[in-house]
Amino acid sequence: MIDRSSSGPELSRLAHLSCHDCSLARLCLPLCLDETDIGRLEGIIKRSRPLHKNEYLIRAGDSVQHVYAVRSGALKSYLLNPDGADQITCFHLPSELIGLDALGEERYPSYSVALETSMVCAIPVHQLEELAGQIPGLRKQLLHTLSREIHEEHEYRSHARESAERRLAAFLLNLSARYSQRGLSPLQFVLPMSRGDIGNYLGMTTETVSRLFTRFRELKLIAGSGHEVHLLDIQRLCRQGDTSGAKQF
Repeated sequence: MIDRSSSGPELSRLAHLSCHDCSLARLCLPLCLDETDIGRLEGIIKRSRPLHKNEYLIRAGDSVQHVYAVRSGALKSYLLNPDGADQITCFHLPSELIGLDALGEERYPSYSVALETSMVCAIPVHQLEELAGQIPGLRKQLLHTLSREIHEEHEYRSHARESAERRLAAFLLNLSARYSQRGLSPLQFVLPMSRGDIGNYLGMTTETVSRLFTRFRELKLIAGSGHEVHLLDIQRLCRQGDTSGAKQF
């Protein structure tokens, strides 16, 4: 993940980085593909300018044209409730795919917006489907990713009736596991989302989220202020959340 202070030259370098040279390739679609197949996938990928904070990547109702792989930064996806209120459904970190919920549909069902300066790889849906039919490894990876998303949705719903403390602890442990998979520190990281976004996602008020962060600091489970979080005691936090920390909450 790029630093919030990344310079123009660094963003330019990331924009031109190939799949072969990308440190996230082992977590993204090129996983398990040989050099020839990676080259074929590389041939359909489009890379554009960075998305700025609060800039939309996808709007619900747009015609489905691409699936996106997050290259750097972070985004959130949300739906509109019947009363018109936002309901955040997912936070996307580097190497994760956006738009899979629209496969087989004509229009995107949800919105996706950048939480910070972010870069994505755009993969044309029709060309991706064609390649997946020709490359077994790519097809298997897509099916695995779709299966994982369904599992994550079930895990998310299974936590819905748990206490607010357990939900927040599970959320922090999930982020820890995901950062670790990307070669980043599982104990100290910056939250790209606001307290309000966390509350929206977990089904609690912003005030409750802030109160729980304060309580976790008082219990010496975490340290840090603002968007910075330092997990001080993973084991106690696991007991607090009653989760393994590896679940994709």
